[in-house]
Amino acid sequence: MTEVFGTDKGAIFQSDAERCWYVDFAGKLARFDYRNLLKLRKAVYNIDIEAVLLDSSKSADVEIIFICACDHCYVLTISQIIALKEILEGTFVMLELNHIIHDRLHRIYA
Repeated sequence: MTEVFGTDKGAIFQSDAERCWYVDFAGKLARFDYRNLLKLRKAVYNIDIEAVLLDSSKSADVEIIFICACDHCYVLTISQIIALKEILEGTFVMLELNHIIHDRLHRIYA
């Protein structure tokens, strides 16, 4: 496995041999295919962190993230959501950067 991006809170790894991604976060290592990793990113990005922080009701400050067609579920606090969002953002930036570099090198040597 190759670490794509990580912080002190967790990391995302890519496994070329298994053609999957591993998310090491919140005390568990979860396996995702690329499609489900995109769904996880969308679910995390759709959480309105500001609205949750400003909510004055006595409801718990946790969010449940469940990805359809996936075996994994996360029950996260607001600080964990922010940390996971940072890891996902960093991962997709690294993937885009890798794509740009590969594209540029391919153009030079083609």
